[in-house]
Amino acid sequence: MTTKVRLSEEGRFWNPEQFPLVIAGPCSAETEEQVLKTAHQLAQIPSVKAYRAGVWKPRTRPGAFEGMGEKALPWLQKVKQETGLKTAVEVAKPEHVSLALKYDVDILWLGARSVVSPFVVQEIAEALKGSSVTVMIKNPVIPDLNLWVGAIERIYSAGIQNIMAIHRGFHYFEKSRFRNAPMWEIPIELKRIMPQLPIVTDPSHIAGRRELLQEVAQKALDLEMDGLMIESHEDPSCALTDAAQQITPENLAHMLDSLILRQKTGSPDFELLLERLRTEIDKLDGELLQILSKRMEITDEIGAYKRDNNITILQIKRWAGIMQDRLSIGTNLGLDEDFLKDMLKLIHKESILRQTEIFNRNVEEKK
Repeated sequence: MTTKVRLSEEGRFWNPEQFPLVIAGPCSAETEEQVLKTAHQLAQIPSVKAYRAGVWKPRTRPGAFEGMGEKALPWLQKVKQETGLKTAVEVAKPEHVSLALKYDVDILWLGARSVVSPFVVQEIAEALKGSSVTVMIKNPVIPDLNLWVGAIERIYSAGIQNIMAIHRGFHYFEKSRFRNAPMWEIPIELKRIMPQLPIVTDPSHIAGRRELLQEVAQKALDLEMDGLMIESHEDPSCALTDAAQQITPENLAHMLDSLILRQKTGSPDFELLLERLRTEIDKLDGELLQILSKRMEITDEIGAYKRDNNITILQIKRWAGIMQDRLSIGTNLGLDEDFLKDMLKLIHKESILRQTEIFNRNVEEKK
């Protein structure tokens, strides 16, 4: 995957060397008193640079609290005036963009539901043209990196230079202790293809429960994400939305103090050892690829033999036996069972595809 997005650090509202960036605030702006009280408490935490609050809340079903709308935007102006914090709100349509800019909101973010629709993203991008506002783009609810990248590219094409990504986890059907599966491999891949793009992790929406926030936040920092966006309410028990995942500013301060900030680079001796280990991994990866290539060559021979002897491609009993045998061997070697299952399924899928191509070529040759 390639991208033409080229961002600069000029005009950012925080110093990238001041790691990590923390954005905090309530899930929803409910009352002026709640907004200001929470903001003043958060302003006492040095690492908090911006105040987030939901003004328009996209609810799954009608009848739930859908935010205070424009009425809440003057409250955020007061937050800026009284605390000096930057302000951030979610926008889901062009009218939201216009109103947020009218009330001097510093940071706009696109929610996970908006990002799944290129039509919605494009409409928002058009509304943003000519603005110097910072835009944060959450990952889509489904685990699709292309959708995430596409949204970033659309906002960039509108002339927005100050762009950030927000990793808030993905909807996944398998049971998990998290509200949204982190799927760390996706933001890691985004960081690889867009190394200049800051990525902020949203532990609140990943965890769904305040007792898991620190674990997710620490993992994000260990994986060199650039910051955290955490929902904080002056009294979470009274919150109108997502009460279970919000924490008080006081507890947020304690949590941030307990996080371990690891160095991105070490001493010369450390770097030398690390380079030696990486070289060994490179060598092993090469051997793995050669073995995998040889395996596929044998798969092709089996496919040709099945074709010539009029035998079906898929042999269920054989596949079940392979899974059982390889899982037993792999787990005894200390490999994770879920990892092994995923790997074996991918190899089997590729084997079936290759054998299918052999059968199809034979059919085409007979025509």
